[in-house]
Amino acid sequence: MYLPPHDPHVDDPMRFKPLFRIHLMERKSATVECMYGHKGPHNGHIQIVKKDEFSTKCNQTDHHRMSGGRQEEFRTWLREEWGRTLEDIFHEHMQELILMKFIYTSQYDNCLTYRRIYLPPSHPEDLIKPGLFKGTYGSHGLEIVMLSFHGWRARGTKITGDPNIPAGQQTVEIDLRHRIQLPDVENLRNFNELSRIVLEVRERVRQEQQEGGREAGEGHGHQGSREPPPPSKELDAAPAKDSGEPGDAAAAGEQSAQSGQGQPFVLPAGVSSRNEDYPRTCRMCFYGTGLIAGHGFTSPERTPGVFILFDEDRFGFVWLELKSFSLYSRVQATFRNADAPSPQAFDEMLKNIQALTS
Repeated sequence: MYLPPHDPHVDDPMRFKPLFRIHLMERKSATVECMYGHKGPHNGHIQIVKKDEFSTKCNQTDHHRMSGGRQEEFRTWLREEWGRTLEDIFHEHMQELILMKFIYTSQYDNCLTYRRIYLPPSHPEDLIKPGLFKGTYGSHGLEIVMLSFHGWRARGTKITGDPNIPAGQQTVEIDLRHRIQLPDVENLRNFNELSRIVLEVRERVRQEQQEGGREAGEGHGHQGSREPPPPSKELDAAPAKDSGEPGDAAAAGEQSAQSGQGQPFVLPAGVSSRNEDYPRTCRMCFYGTGLIAGHGFTSPERTPGVFILFDEDRFGFVWLELKSFSLYSRVQATFRNADAPSPQAFDEMLKNIQALTS
């Protein structure tokens, strides 16, 4: 199992933890050992369910128990998973979320079903190389997100989840047709100014959707893209206005990005961030939506936000409604035999993992 680094050190490498191992003996003969717990390897079982899917089962779950009971197990898990003790966590809401995660993950006792995931295919026109990223998610800690490109859309799909948004869901979606030109740094410090810019974009988005719907009803179609139109709950973005012609700011942003200068960036006052060590320059920004929900994935909705591209290996997202900032850093670990056999196979995989939690 690959675990993210301890929160909020998003640039640190992934952590590796073995869960089971197979000893090949004679032909068609093997022994399986469960590596879960702290009492050493013990008897386990692996079953091939179907193509690209298998299950593991521990036959001696008593090896997972500790002499100090669940309290000792929780404290040990907390130290390993979060790199801290319960006394370090003063926020009551965060304590509740961490306890929920422990109860949820520990109940399976390494009896799990594994399904293959593919890494996203790369195209020359992609904004940056797609792949896996570690992201900060407030009290939930660090989570793994897969960034993939689909024509004019970029999607961040959760590979690990939490009590609010489970794995498989699209945590962020970015419309790459529509840039957002940030104000200068002094004005950017004012959250209301950023909010005004983004909400103006959202309003124009709604108007575009209504006009698009009327055109479709009249028999006029849009130019096709590499994917079907978005669901009605999701938002497509419109370009942000600025002081000059709409294309001027985009062109200037492109030139500064290509020259490596970048644009100064600072989080607006009142926007919370787990990691204050975020880059102070960015290449470009786009309108996007982020998925929020209550515990148990109740009442999910897409809310407006800003996608900030810092460099080839880091990006951020400002959640406008939550007044929160997530920083994402590329997973540098390499995974063999993880490429999708075709773009269609990758798209099918995304649909399947989302269907598991919808």
